[in-house]
Amino acid sequence: MEHMKEGTHHEGHRHMPAEHGEHAGGGHASHHAHMVADFKKRFWISLLLTLPIITLSPMIQKFLGLGEAIKFRGDLYLLFFLSTVVFFYGGYPFLKGFFEEIKNKLPGMMTLIAVAITTAYLYSSAVVFGLSGKMFFWELVTLVDIMLLGHWIEMKSVMGASRALEELVKLMPQDAHKIMPDGSVKDVPLSELEVDDKIIIKPGEKIPADGDIIEGTSSVNEAMLTGESKPVSKKEGGKVIGGSINGEGSLTVVIKKTGKDSFLSQIINLVREAQQSKSKTQDLANRTALWLTIIALSCGALTLFIWLFLMNKDFAFALERAVTVMVITCPHALGLAVPLVVAVSTALAAGNGLLIRNRAAFERARNIDAIIFDKTGTLTEGKFGVTDKIILTNDLNEEELLKYAASVEAHSEHPIAAGIVSASGETFPVEGFSAITGKGAEGVVNGKNVKVVSPGYLREKNISVDNEKIKQLFSQGKTVVFVIINDQLQGAIALADIIRPESKKAIEMFRGMGIKCMMLTGDNKQVAQWVSEEIGLDEYFAEVLPHEKSSKVREIQERGLIVAMTGDGVNDAPALAQADVGIAIGAGTDVAVETADIILVKSNPLDAVAIIGLARATYRKMIQNLVWATGYNAVAIPLAAGALYKFGILLSPAVGAVFMSLSTVIVAVNARFLRLPKQE
Repeated sequence: MEHMKEGTHHEGHRHMPAEHGEHAGGGHASHHAHMVADFKKRFWISLLLTLPIITLSPMIQKFLGLGEAIKFRGDLYLLFFLSTVVFFYGGYPFLKGFFEEIKNKLPGMMTLIAVAITTAYLYSSAVVFGLSGKMFFWELVTLVDIMLLGHWIEMKSVMGASRALEELVKLMPQDAHKIMPDGSVKDVPLSELEVDDKIIIKPGEKIPADGDIIEGTSSVNEAMLTGESKPVSKKEGGKVIGGSINGEGSLTVVIKKTGKDSFLSQIINLVREAQQSKSKTQDLANRTALWLTIIALSCGALTLFIWLFLMNKDFAFALERAVTVMVITCPHALGLAVPLVVAVSTALAAGNGLLIRNRAAFERARNIDAIIFDKTGTLTEGKFGVTDKIILTNDLNEEELLKYAASVEAHSEHPIAAGIVSASGETFPVEGFSAITGKGAEGVVNGKNVKVVSPGYLREKNISVDNEKIKQLFSQGKTVVFVIINDQLQGAIALADIIRPESKKAIEMFRGMGIKCMMLTGDNKQVAQWVSEEIGLDEYFAEVLPHEKSSKVREIQERGLIVAMTGDGVNDAPALAQADVGIAIGAGTDVAVETADIILVKSNPLDAVAIIGLARATYRKMIQNLVWATGYNAVAIPLAAGALYKFGILLSPAVGAVFMSLSTVIVAVNARFLRLPKQE
């Protein structure tokens, strides 16, 4: 991806004419598309002119045995004229790029191509007008054709890699159904929507802006924004994201964010910034491309000297070898090696709800030795839920115990009550509900007096419980409530901050990648130990206050470990900033988490595994491309210089261009094979 932002563009195309160097995402997309069309047009016109040029070339006529059959007066001047058109029209992007590179004192690929075609053109033109020698017009025009074709293919690949941004932009509908002050509904353009406006979203429509649902229930497809393929249930009080697709129900929404503040706009900006941000691997590619250019020009000059003065070949032969060396050594593939992978990986991540803010940190992520998780809201759901049900008599089963407790607790506002009700799902009718101050609640359910009480109530009433399982629950730091029916203790229900079902799998996968897994929490040691043992952590730190988290991260770094910190991005900000890689998880619609390097839209620890896996896969692709783009020159340069001449193997400039273009296509195709690692 050729970024013209200072310090980010690559050497290979650094000074391509501006139209080729523009970023292909967002506002530059149509301009880039225009340039793809321009290269396509130049290629086809040049190719059309190449046919008569080849036919008029003396070498081709001799090779085909045509002799004098198609010679006519002035044929060489026509050959010169047609070749001149191809040189200036087809070669224009390369000639312009050459002047840009020289002006900026950074010779690169454009310099090599321009020197090669200009040398061939000037020498061949001199031969037409009397100089003794051999014409290179057919080699010149076929070289231009192949270079144009290579650039056309490359630019199409770059556009394909950046198309995710265009697709994101297309997600927004053109207008919205706004509820006017008089209660009527009017269709208005998105630009007229303001915060606190009320809109109606009909079934199957795209949601025009971020907002809160004030009426209606539906399911919403947020796949293009979060990567979550399963529709998300929405009801009154829920939030919707602009660009997602409403399902079967009608929703009334009050708008909370529009324009640049919206979730979608922030994602687009993050993706664009990430694709333009500095890549450390790109620095290596830039330095290599510069040296490759110097090597190519030096090898070209040396080849010319050796064949001309040491091997006593004529100038035409020596020049052909030199031109072939410069063409085949073009750092074209090298210039594309890293940017295309950057573009593909960033778009791939964004399409799966993994937003890269800091490119350098993302590349560092492949080397992390340890990952630290904040507990609440990251490894756990951040809300009370039922973890255990203990039956103390034979009068009822676990489901009945929970249902009786939930029936009473349904009338309570306490978070513990909400956890019990949520676990049960259904309740019996209750009569005579009353709270037992500080100790629980009671009511009549199915004619039975049911109490849901704390351990304190049991102590107060001198009710003893001798059960090893319940003692174990207390030792794990869980909250335990007891259910008494008709004054007989029937059982106990334990609650805790629910561990996310994905957490254990994520930890297993991290450990399989050789990464130590740790946890920070403000909870007591018993709770921390229980969570740690449940999901298989290597280490945990309990009773850590928010302002102490960053010092804990520093402490782990001082062990010599490269550390990633994963938190919810709110009270974890200092720790996220301290870590080598800061990952904000579950950012939801608030994507602009300034301290995080990577933002994971969903509250899923497996996404942290995915982003680290993608960082490793991205680096592998970059290295594969760099190795191919530089390594093939070790074979190509000697071959182009004529090292195997005595065996009858000799490459023409056009064949050299084919090899060079082939290496570019291989690099482009390899980048497109980058995939998000499977979470198995």
